[in-house]
Amino acid sequence: MMNKRCIVTGGAGFIGSALVRLLLGETDATVLVVDKLTYAGVPESLKEVGLDPATLGSSNPRLSFLKADICDAASMDRAFFDFRPDTIFHLAAESHVDRSIDGPGEFVRTNVTGTATLLQTALAYWKTLDATAKAAFRFQHISTDEVYGSLGDEGFFTEKTPYSPHSPYSASKAASDHLVRAWHDTYGLPTLITNCSNNYGPYHFPEKLIPLVILNCLDGKPLPVYGKGANVRDWLFVEDHARALVLVNEKGVPGETYNVGGHNERTNLEVVKAICAVLDELRPRAGAPNLHAKHEDLITYVADRPGHDLRYAIDPTKLMTELGWKPRENFETGIRRTVKWYLDNEWWWRPIREKKYSGQRLGKG
Repeated sequence: MMNKRCIVTGGAGFIGSALVRLLLGETDATVLVVDKLTYAGVPESLKEVGLDPATLGSSNPRLSFLKADICDAASMDRAFFDFRPDTIFHLAAESHVDRSIDGPGEFVRTNVTGTATLLQTALAYWKTLDATAKAAFRFQHISTDEVYGSLGDEGFFTEKTPYSPHSPYSASKAASDHLVRAWHDTYGLPTLITNCSNNYGPYHFPEKLIPLVILNCLDGKPLPVYGKGANVRDWLFVEDHARALVLVNEKGVPGETYNVGGHNERTNLEVVKAICAVLDELRPRAGAPNLHAKHEDLITYVADRPGHDLRYAIDPTKLMTELGWKPRENFETGIRRTVKWYLDNEWWWRPIREKKYSGQRLGKG
């Protein structure tokens, strides 16, 4: 990323902010964050790299922030032609399956129409570049393994797995993936696509399973587990994912797709129990150990999510063998780091729990 100028859409979100912190902390890149700041956009996630959450100004000369909707073509034109990026990491998306069940329209608008708007803007900008800059430019689209559908007990998703999305969220991401490929194949735009497994780690908005369970434990609330908790996910520590994104941007072949996964399959129930075990050690429940109260006692089984895919598992062989990526965290080390971060950073999550999302059930259909 030597001296590259990077636009990061969705840079105040969970994965986007991890990428921005990595770019500013470990590379020489200059970054423009483009974020609409919906409920899941948290500018406080960029405070440690110089962003003022109140004004959106930056004390870091390599960081700037544009509050804008990716569906707004005029704003995207200004972002590209004023900032003049060498690369774009496109992470802006509605991403919560449960919310897509309750309100699919916003997912289609942001994930499909927004991506098409960005592609058109990027194409128009790319056409103005000289030959060297054109060859170096990248439009990198960050997607999900959920576009592939559901696996049985055996096998893994590869880059050749046919798409079979089952939720409004995954269908909208599948559509955006197809658009990115079409702009490469039709217009020659140098695009890259990554499809990742479930991320977790610091600064994760607490509607998702792992932060929800951690914070419900701390507040002594029930820990909701869908169905019997048998659904399997392949967990990826967010900082490992961010490093993979940078590597793909530097070394990936335009037009190609790279799957990013941690080889950390766990059932949802195993994930919840792992969090409980770490918290039993680091922050025992009130009354423990004399009354033998454990966080696991808070587990409550609830009606399953409609269309809940049974199992996701990524085969990252292509990324590992062709580009040399390797995750630094396994599930045990990553979940401990994550739990400890939430214990140490109530300043970040407490206002979200009190003002944006208190842990209520979403996506009943």
